[in-house]
Amino acid sequence: MMSRAERTPLTDWWWTVDRGLLAALVALMVAGLVFLMGGGPPVAERIGLPTFYFLNRQAMYLAPTVLIICAVSFLSLRGIRRLALFTWLSGVALCLLAVKVGPEIKGAHRWIQFGSLGLQPSEFVKPAFVVVAAWAFSEGAQRRDMPGGVLGLLILPVTIVPLLLQPDFGQTMLITMTWSALLFVAGLHLIWVAALGVFGLAGVFAAYTFFHHVRERFNKFLDRGDDGAGGGFQEFWSRESFRSGSWFGTGPGEGVAKRHLPDAHTDFLFSVIGEEFGVIVCLCLVALFAYIVLRGLKLARRTDDTFSRLAITGLATLFGLQACINMAVNTQLMPAKGMTLPFVSFGGSSMFSLALGTGFLVALTRKRPRTVMLSQKPPGTAPSAVAGVKQ
Repeated sequence: MMSRAERTPLTDWWWTVDRGLLAALVALMVAGLVFLMGGGPPVAERIGLPTFYFLNRQAMYLAPTVLIICAVSFLSLRGIRRLALFTWLSGVALCLLAVKVGPEIKGAHRWIQFGSLGLQPSEFVKPAFVVVAAWAFSEGAQRRDMPGGVLGLLILPVTIVPLLLQPDFGQTMLITMTWSALLFVAGLHLIWVAALGVFGLAGVFAAYTFFHHVRERFNKFLDRGDDGAGGGFQEFWSRESFRSGSWFGTGPGEGVAKRHLPDAHTDFLFSVIGEEFGVIVCLCLVALFAYIVLRGLKLARRTDDTFSRLAITGLATLFGLQACINMAVNTQLMPAKGMTLPFVSFGGSSMFSLALGTGFLVALTRKRPRTVMLSQKPPGTAPSAVAGVKQ
């Protein structure tokens, strides 16, 4: 047991980190391994790999994932901003590079190949984007000579244009929704929130009109054929998994729908959980995600630092939205988006990017000495609105 009297970097970290948040993240990782034991083997056997190939790879990914979370959580606020800026710039550049030289997978160029290893740069752009946007908005709120609001507005198109070129509409939508939530917390007027909603609907309509794969997914989503021929193949078996699993599930390893789902180990692992473990376990998993998000928002409310408050809110929102989108797709509330369930679905790039994002979250939620705002406002005064945003 660590003593408070010991003053080492490790003990300082242990007594300032939010251990409830850490415990929830560890629980998610362990649960992911358990659930992948059901969803991974059928896919591996179907493509000629060893039965527990995906499970073994996921377990191997966990070691660097935990290392990244711990290493990033030691960073100071300045270190967080610098790492996020470097990651964001590198990620956007790699996204543009993927459009030119990346392999085409399911009609999109989203990956960069390094020999036998593949990297999806857009995954790393997401958490870095949130921190950089929060940094810009906070600077605009604290310094009148800093056009932080304008920079915060410009960072969105710079980020999503490379994603649309790939194309990756799902990540674009996720980043835009998170940015909108961040902008609202930063002081955007409700009128502008409504305007953003209208622009968002216009963007969805434009994506449906100009992107063939988006139109195809929407059409499959709206065509609910009971035999699986009218609707999407994966969507049909996803529905069947929850129907057969009911409240208590068919039992670990006893699922049938997973043998028909091509992405049972990634995008549709939540459906496998519903079939084999039942709706009750799915609700417990939802509660675990909700705890992480609500815990983050609660800690954001407690901090008196504008940057920390915005960044924590954005990272928690990003984490929660990604989980909600994946589960909504599995339960047929949204068209397929190709988005993983955080720390549960299989994926190296996804795991490492989530480790970066949650590492930022753990670092920002650590207990720090109270800081004096640059604006020198007295206690209890509301933070000023983002320059150039609130009207």
